[in-house]
Amino acid sequence: MLLEFQYKTLPGTVLDRREVDGLSGLAFLRHLFIGTDGVMMATIRNISGIDTSTLQNWVKRGWVANSTQRHYNMEQVAHILIINMLRSCMQLEHIAFIIRYINGDVADTSDDIIADSSLYDYICRILDSMENRGVCVLETVREIIKEVISDYREPIAGAKERLERALEVIVTTHCAATVKGYADRLLADMTKD
Repeated sequence: MLLEFQYKTLPGTVLDRREVDGLSGLAFLRHLFIGTDGVMMATIRNISGIDTSTLQNWVKRGWVANSTQRHYNMEQVAHILIINMLRSCMQLEHIAFIIRYINGDVADTSDDIIADSSLYDYICRILDSMENRGVCVLETVREIIKEVISDYREPIAGAKERLERALEVIVTTHCAATVKGYADRLLADMTKD
């Protein structure tokens, strides 16, 4: 059986892609931040489905940087959405590791190899390309990652390879979450009988 790969919601959100006029990645984030440089917790809850206590726990554990005057900037929101998109199929400690693997200390942007908003954009572009091709085959995923990040410029030697490896984990986890969601829906239908 071949499962069709498609994602109806924007990664890390509960938003149907049609509700945001097909915006994805940076275009979505920029739209969210039109006229403001920060969003409140309520906005994050509405778009992600994350409850306040969960987000506060992530901040307390150092997985998400503290808000500034109760406002989260675009980089923080992208970071939150990345964590949220992975958490159904990856332990939070592993998510924290993969994010540190890419960008080191969450509170220190000087050690980042890529901005969280750019990382989120790459993830969305990779998933869009996979959906357009209708595949979730590992070799094809690697090819798509290389294509999508071809414009990436390394701030330090080895950063591109590090980014490719991390993106492969992230995208594979998202594929697993898609399959898990399908299985959950099948199980829910079975329990109705």
